[in-house]
Amino acid sequence: MTWRPLHNEDPDRLYTVTGGRSSANEESLDLVTLIVSECDPAPGMQSEHIRILHMCKQPMAVVEISSHLGMPVGVVKILLCDLLDTNRITARHPTSAPSGRKQAQLPDPDILKQVLVGLHKL
Repeated sequence: MTWRPLHNEDPDRLYTVTGGRSSANEESLDLVTLIVSECDPAPGMQSEHIRILHMCKQPMAVVEISSHLGMPVGVVKILLCDLLDTNRITARHPTSAPSGRKQAQLPDPDILKQVLVGLHKL
């Protein structure tokens, strides 16, 4: 078995990337929040921000961004909050049903039990 570090990044590098911050406004982002670029990178931007803007031309989940960057999710959330604060990206939270429609009704539990019994009899 070969030893492989969890993350390839040096802790000092991650500290520098985040500007020493250890947390972000995490209630606005979760692992499946979709991130979409709203602009092109500007000269002088941090390289990680540029990579995120290029990756997110199509919607991409926070966890996917973390994987592509090879950085911990907490660090990626800090970078994403930087971009959100400057309106360079938007965050789309997945929903279970469109807000204009009624929420889907769950089937009656008695009917589900009858279906299960019927399947067992097959």
